[in-house]
Amino acid sequence: MKSKFRAERRKGQITEKKPGRLMEGLSSGDQSRTVAGMALSSDPLATKDNSTGAYSSKNGALDQQPDTSNLEEAELSLRGRGSLNYEEARALLGRMEYQKGNVEAALHVFEGINIAAVTPRMKATLAKRREHDKRRSQSFSTPPMSIHAASLLMEAILLKAKSLQHLGRFREAAQSCKVIVDIVESSFSEGLPENFAADFKLQETLNKAVELLPELWKLADSPREAIMSYRRALLNQWNLDVETTARIQKDFAILLLYSGGEACPPNLRSQMDSSFVPKNNIEEAILLLMILLRKIILKRIERDPSILDHLSFALSVSGGLKALASQVEELLPGIINRNERYHILSLCYYGAGEELIALDLLRKLLHVNEDPNCVPALLMASKICGKTPKLAEEGINYARRALQSLENNCNQLESVAYCLLGVSLSAHSQVAVADSVRATKQFEALEALESAGRMTKMRDSNILYHLSLENAEQRKLDRQYKDAETIINAALDQTGKWDQGELLRTKAKLQIAQGQLESGIASYIQLLAVLRIQSKSLGLGTKLYKILQDNGNPPGLLELEVWHDLASVYIRLSRWHDAETCLSKSKAICSYSASRCHTTGVLYEGKGLYKEALKAFASALDIDPTHVPSMVSTAVVLRRLCMQSSATRSFLMGALRLDRMNSSAWYNLGLLYKAEGAPSSSLEAAECFEAATFLEETAPAEPFR
Repeated sequence: MKSKFRAERRKGQITEKKPGRLMEGLSSGDQSRTVAGMALSSDPLATKDNSTGAYSSKNGALDQQPDTSNLEEAELSLRGRGSLNYEEARALLGRMEYQKGNVEAALHVFEGINIAAVTPRMKATLAKRREHDKRRSQSFSTPPMSIHAASLLMEAILLKAKSLQHLGRFREAAQSCKVIVDIVESSFSEGLPENFAADFKLQETLNKAVELLPELWKLADSPREAIMSYRRALLNQWNLDVETTARIQKDFAILLLYSGGEACPPNLRSQMDSSFVPKNNIEEAILLLMILLRKIILKRIERDPSILDHLSFALSVSGGLKALASQVEELLPGIINRNERYHILSLCYYGAGEELIALDLLRKLLHVNEDPNCVPALLMASKICGKTPKLAEEGINYARRALQSLENNCNQLESVAYCLLGVSLSAHSQVAVADSVRATKQFEALEALESAGRMTKMRDSNILYHLSLENAEQRKLDRQYKDAETIINAALDQTGKWDQGELLRTKAKLQIAQGQLESGIASYIQLLAVLRIQSKSLGLGTKLYKILQDNGNPPGLLELEVWHDLASVYIRLSRWHDAETCLSKSKAICSYSASRCHTTGVLYEGKGLYKEALKAFASALDIDPTHVPSMVSTAVVLRRLCMQSSATRSFLMGALRLDRMNSSAWYNLGLLYKAEGAPSSSLEAAECFEAATFLEETAPAEPFR
């Protein structure tokens, strides 16, 4: 066959004759012909010069700056046979068009390559390569094509996929890219050897194809295929470099976290029985991100702050904040700032329910030598302290420091700081010894909460809640039990059966407060039926039970309290046997309960068994020395037995120190003063009775806190 190219040297330069005929030949569809004119010369440079002219179908002109990589590829292929076949010539020309940005022209050239026809020859060539590397085959048969030709064609398939991607034909691009992965995988069923294609571009092409394939499936809106491609890339042995593997792991984790769909768990048959196998998207993403974080710690890849951000999100939504804390604690110094470490760890432990550990970390962060004016840390520390009366004074300090740091720069954060200040002041008032101090703190608490409300125009639900709660605690309210029951009934109509527990309990207490004891009993029995169904569906070994248990809210806690409430109603009706039955039910749930011991004591007291009642109240106080109802009941029985008034007074004063709003304690203290008979005692008794009357009239059916 006559050559389609003729080259000649003129003054050290090469010129090409009739370049248009090459395109003509490649477009003719005669795929059996070879470009014999590109025969191997005795001078290596001659082969390179034969390919210098890069034809552009766009402008019909020659590229004056030839790409030497194309020439080298042609030379390597020609050394194998002395000629370029049809597919190889198209691969070279298509590459040149792609490199010049002529994507459509490149695609037109690539589409002329019969992929189905060359695939078996490429597989056979790679298989021969594998046998040669293993040194198991004694066959000296020549492979269907050189390894260089196989590399050239594989690159052409990759460039075809990229061209299709550029033109928005993503599904076709993915299918084209998948051909490369399929060829290599079928040729090396046991994985690529470490020295595979060490001197050629085949490994580089494979790396790009493995990384590109899942991205193309994502662009084609095929998440299932994308996930399968990611797993294929990570579980098979492709000899990928560390950076490429890390990019694939990160992109896959992001897809699993934010795609919005749930993928089937991976089938890891090769894993040992003791190995961790993720069961869902979140677990698989966490595994990938933890691997990446470990690589950062070992300095195998560059630091990427977004990896820790994604891991934080994944562990947060899965309830694994302690695991996140462990990962952060293992980070080497310098990977993240020390103050940032303190802040992240405090958030982790706070979310995991370890609030005191979180507070200790925040104290370190807010130390004068660290970052004493960090507003988020100050607000978080104030929030933690405001939940505990003993720490309330520290919470007040943090909130005021936050307000000083803000200096009118952000109304939203200032409103939060005022709200937290009010909460801490309110908590501090509960432990104030002097009445004047308590009154001052309560006034300041309302003032701070009202300031927060004004700044948010009374639209922030959290601020409104705390403002209402503080007004209620200070008894600035009216009792409207009937309206409250109506609202509860409306809420029950809009709530699923499993979520009606607390609502039914509140309804029962409202009915009892209105004297509707039988209706209250019926509501309690309805609630117990709901709880019984839940307990059967929610076994002790389930994950949800363990989560509730870890959060200090075990499913049996509500049932325990309901049995005690119901027993108290039966005691008021003198139905002793029913009350005993309720107490036996609660004992089966938890025998170590101050509330159960107290209710048992009330039962004995109702029967006139005062000594047994005292023993029960003493047991309750042994379990919980701050159990106010048991302290008041002990004082009542002691007064009835005419025992030492000093002991009775001690129990009542102790109860009032813990709960200033306990009307029963004030009433019994008034009786104690009245029994003394002294004029001064009578005045004090009158004040106690007045306080008891006011508190009883404004007492809520359900405790506010």
